[in-house]
Amino acid sequence: MKRIAVKIGSNVLTRKDGTLDITRMSAITDQVAELHKRGWEVILISSGAVASGRSEINPNHTLDEVSSRQLYSAIGQAKLMGKYYTLFREHGIICGQVLTTKEGLDKADHYQNQQHCMEVMLGERVIPIVNENDTLSITELMFTDNDELSGLMAEMMQVDMLIILSNIDGIYNGHPDNPESQVIRTIQAGDDSMAQYIQSEKSAFGRGGMLTKCHIASRVASNGISVIIANGKREDVLLNLIDHPEETICTRFLPH
Repeated sequence: MKRIAVKIGSNVLTRKDGTLDITRMSAITDQVAELHKRGWEVILISSGAVASGRSEINPNHTLDEVSSRQLYSAIGQAKLMGKYYTLFREHGIICGQVLTTKEGLDKADHYQNQQHCMEVMLGERVIPIVNENDTLSITELMFTDNDELSGLMAEMMQVDMLIILSNIDGIYNGHPDNPESQVIRTIQAGDDSMAQYIQSEKSAFGRGGMLTKCHIASRVASNGISVIIANGKREDVLLNLIDHPEETICTRFLPH
């Protein structure tokens, strides 16, 4: 049985106005459901809670960064998980929420408890949906972004593959908007030479950028796990990465 971790970025799940893109969520859950029915064990690391919460409320007064993040995530987590629950239930699949903090994973007992919980879920054919508990996290103790979290989950659960879904096709050898730029298809574990090509801009709704993804992917690949960065907005991208790997545009970090 294969085990896979899929990280879904905020810019994949949200529209430009910050509202949840239900059509995109439905398309991704359909693909995850298909892999699940084939016997794959799938772990989702899903962004989108803060962005979806932001679209639901206009605070009565100005909030600092930590307070606004706590407020938006508290609202957005309920909204996001409710939609995942409904979409997976249409396929007869149960999903469950796993909230974690960077501070907690630094403690051995917390780490082992979360690992055990997720093993039990997978054993019962439940899809774990992991996210940082932003209502408890503060700036100094937050993950860099969910890319970092996805790397930790991939290593914790010893997955065969980590797929990071972004809103571009992978790592380019130039600016993605330049028509002459091309996607770098394969990168050897530990090869940092591609960093010169990566733009430092961060996504509109997420905290991270492609440079962070590259560092995380390289580290995870060096620990023997294949990592793929691909465009989550392309039709059937997950299934194509599995069924037609050579034809599907992406950047693959080869495991060491």
